[in-house]
Amino acid sequence: MHNERLFPYGHARDADWRTALSSTLEMAGPRVRGGTLGFLYVSDSFESDLPEILSALREETGVPHWTGCVGIGICATAQEYLDEPALALMVTDFPETAFHLFAGLEPYQPGKELTMGEADHPSYFAIVHGDSRTPDLPDLVRDFAGKMRSGFITGGISSSRVNGAQLADKVVHGGLSGVTFSEKIAIVTRLTQGCSPIGPIHQIAEAKSNVIARLDDRPALDVFYEEIGDILSRDLQRAAGFIFVALPVKNDDRGDYMVRNLLGIDIERKLLAIGEYVETGQSLMFCKRDGSSAREDLERMLTEITRLVGGRRIRGGLYFSCLGRGEGLFGPDSMELRIIQERLGDFPLVGFFANGEISHDKIYGYTGVLTLFLDAPVS
Repeated sequence: MHNERLFPYGHARDADWRTALSSTLEMAGPRVRGGTLGFLYVSDSFESDLPEILSALREETGVPHWTGCVGIGICATAQEYLDEPALALMVTDFPETAFHLFAGLEPYQPGKELTMGEADHPSYFAIVHGDSRTPDLPDLVRDFAGKMRSGFITGGISSSRVNGAQLADKVVHGGLSGVTFSEKIAIVTRLTQGCSPIGPIHQIAEAKSNVIARLDDRPALDVFYEEIGDILSRDLQRAAGFIFVALPVKNDDRGDYMVRNLLGIDIERKLLAIGEYVETGQSLMFCKRDGSSAREDLERMLTEITRLVGGRRIRGGLYFSCLGRGEGLFGPDSMELRIIQERLGDFPLVGFFANGEISHDKIYGYTGVLTLFLDAPVS
């Protein structure tokens, strides 16, 4: 009976999508045919085949609703497929009145709370997939999260060398797409950082657009050199590979921060350009990408999410990890995903390596976002 409560799921690699899909469905078993909503993540090498894959899935499973996207890497339970043709799917049995699929730049009417279609249940939470080429995507994420009763959404931005296709009952592009849920669906979620601060919090004293001139009323580059040390200061190309900027999230009691890339340095004028628009008065830290601190923070997140799960069974989960994580941070043999399995047990998990991760109402980088669907409390 225990396994009956878990969501059917499967994953496989193969150069031919038909073979990969056949193996995936064989792993998932016959219970997929009782499903209502499926999550599907496919390698970007299968992007042009996505309409056919979706059609074959509907025919084979009878599952009417599908969401997901393409990725350069695909996640599954204790298994990552990075830069190879693969797909992973998970099928849920939620009542069709408890979820609603959406797509497009404006999945809601401005000023109106998003509702669950005919059931008219206010939306509580959403899983979303985004397109990095969409103008003002951070604003769209923030506004959409504000339409949820929880104020919370999770997801990822599709990573692709093609067009970054998403799924919302059909193949779509641009903006945000995904699925909203009512309060009836038990969900917990947490985020883990892949970079750790290397110095104190600074105040941006002068900035324009994404260029920072002064930190703590000193030239920005002087502060940067001071924190990264002499060796890296003499080799800025090397420093650019694992030194980043972290922007603390306002009013966050967990010390959360958004990591952004360093885009350029003006040595003569002592300026720093970063991958985010900033304003005078904002806080900023420098941070480093580091395997041991990333693992430590993943363990912290898993401890926290175990406490939130309590005595409830995990029926299935979604994991959205940054392309800059995986083997590069955690080592070979799918170690990042194996740590999750070792700590939380053997449960169905699918997802992808993203071009930016979405949690709460913001787009992050170098993070992992874990979202779990839970059973009712165990009596």
